[in-house]
Amino acid sequence: MKSAPQITLTQEDRETLNRWSRGRSTPVRLMQRAKIVLLAAEGQRNKDIAGQLGMAPNTVGRWRRRFAAGGLAAIEKDAPRSGRKPTRRDQMARRIIEKTTRERPANGTHWSGRTLAAALGVDKSMVWRVWKAHGLKPHLWPTFKLSNDPRFVEKLMDVVGPYLDPPERALVLCVDEKSQIQALDRTQPGLPLKKGRCGTMTHDYVRHGTTTLFAALEMASGRLIGTCLPRHRHQEFLKFLKLMDQQTPPDLDLHLILDNYSTHKQARVQRWLKRHPRFHLHFTPTSSSWLNLIERWFREITDKRIRRGVFHSLRELVEAILAYVQQHNQNPRSFTWTAKAEAILEKIRRARAILDKRQSA
Repeated sequence: MKSAPQITLTQEDRETLNRWSRGRSTPVRLMQRAKIVLLAAEGQRNKDIAGQLGMAPNTVGRWRRRFAAGGLAAIEKDAPRSGRKPTRRDQMARRIIEKTTRERPANGTHWSGRTLAAALGVDKSMVWRVWKAHGLKPHLWPTFKLSNDPRFVEKLMDVVGPYLDPPERALVLCVDEKSQIQALDRTQPGLPLKKGRCGTMTHDYVRHGTTTLFAALEMASGRLIGTCLPRHRHQEFLKFLKLMDQQTPPDLDLHLILDNYSTHKQARVQRWLKRHPRFHLHFTPTSSSWLNLIERWFREITDKRIRRGVFHSLRELVEAILAYVQQHNQNPRSFTWTAKAEAILEKIRRARAILDKRQSA
């Protein structure tokens, strides 16, 4: 049985392969080959690499051998193939990519396949093929926000620390409020889901009021403490603190992961916390709600119970939310945090460097 060749990378090769594996303008096939070589250099088997990347083991083995024999040049360019070459597409590919990434249409925010084809005088299918080959998706526009909190590093360490190394004789609770949940009733009954047809729902609705869900997710067990209150003030937050105090073992300290909402720092809240020293608050950096794991659970209840729900009254909405919390607690599942602070800071540094570069351009 032939053994897979060992892959050894120079620092320059590794930097190039890392750039190819992450590059947004890198062709998909080259991105995949770079990932194959990087994993092979870690000593992984072809079978394991194929499982991670969703590829055939033979494909992984082929590019592993080619890199071992010819280095970067061997995987960067495809071997010549028989058949007519797409010369017209080759000539236009660079113009399509440059226009897509560096220009905007005169009366729009981004190109579509048809508008770019009309601007360049080519067929729209050629534009789509070039976009697909280079991983370009102008219609997608993910949002982002880098925190400008001057104490970002300090707060990050303060939050990630209890996640990765929970204090002894203590519970770590991710706490937040999901406010303004609307009890929406549809104006007409929708059609049910059936074979060959999606379920339907009217686009308009009747509002029956709003509620706020206060929730605390216990990291170790996944158990949830939750209640619905009509408003979102420091008075309601105090009620929820007292509820947590009642529903947790009195001999354990409570470390709460919170955002910077003003009600969490209100004077009456601070006085109550001084009288209950087992409560310890850890505030996330501003614009960093992703550091609070309760947001992950809020997404679940929104997708599975609230967004498509039809509620004929506010009471019906509150009952549905509390029933979902109760069902969750019958078989709780903890959310494990794995990202270390150093890895997060490295990503933030890369993102800020790219942002600063674009702002100065």
